Amino acid sequence: MLSRVAETIYWMNRYIERAENYARFMDVNFNLSLELSPDLEEQWKPLVVTSGDWDLYKSLNKKIDKSKAIHFLGFDIRNPNSMHNCIVNARENARAIRPEITREVWEQINYLYYFVKDGVKKKMWERVDPRNFFIEIKKGCQLLYGILDSTISKTEAWHFGKMGQMIERADKTSRVLDVKYHMLLPTPEAIGSPLDLVHWSALLKSVSAYDMYRKAYGKLTPPTITEFLIFDLNFPRSMRSCLVAAEQSLQAISFNETLSTNRAIKQLGILKSQLEYAEINDVFSTGLHEYLDDFQLKLNSVSQEIYNVYFSKENILNDNHFITN
Repeated sequence: MLSRVAETIYWMNRYIERAENYARFMDVNFNLSLELSPDLEEQWKPLVVTSGDWDLYKSLNKKIDKSKAIHFLGFDIRNPNSMHNCIVNARENARAIRPEITREVWEQINYLYYFVKDGVKKKMWERVDPRNFFIEIKKGCQLLYGILDSTISKTEAWHFGKMGQMIERADKTSRVLDVKYHMLLPTPEAIGSPLDLVHWSALLKSVSAYDMYRKAYGKLTPPTITEFLIFDLNFPRSMRSCLVAAEQSLQAISFNETLSTNRAIKQLGILKSQLEYAEINDVFSTGLHEYLDDFQLKLNSVSQEIYNVYFSKENILNDNHFITN
């Protein structure tokens, strides 16, 4: 298949996953805000920091509050990673590869596109309660996942999309865990307090993990929550589970290539192995922030190698799986 088609499908899925994550994050954080002081900086700042766009936010806003954070993450056209821009970019990518996707996929992406455009027009971030908007975006993205899985043949195109989705999901889970852990526990005395438990519950809900965590562990404790979100093989949003799924798609794309001939396979395999053979005590002895920061850097390296091997023109000129534009 064409390399540009593969890259477009890959990024279409990353944008959809990113938009769904932002919608869920804002929905959960808004619910949490009803139990805490209004416009609490310690609550909304971590949400922006999680996105990796804190510096951009500071350049556009003088202070952090609920309305500004929701506008920046959800609707601000100046933020390239806002929920609005992610859905716009996903639709543009889908339009560019219209013959490669089904009518049902195109219609659902179109629905999300016009829905979020309407949200900008109506200034949903100024609403007293915008949660229904976030819920609709979240459900719309999740419906799109189902349509992609049930109407697209499991060929190279599908695997490129799934790989993009899983890499994006692993990144967001690691960022939520990292930022929440370090910014919501300012003092040792806060650990184990009712407010601490509220924050950890919100963290789990931010990645749709609350019910499955309680089923597996019951009691809320930082070590077991961390272990669940990093290592649990059965939970689909854990970092390890995402890497396993990404590797399966990468291997399906790569046919009989080996570690010595495909750097993307090698880098992803190394990172996955680090999670497979580590234990939670190893994480805390290293330092949770340091461990997650190292994971994010290595995941970025995996993404770069995927680009180098499959999307970069100069590296695929002699590849027999792809044709350059």
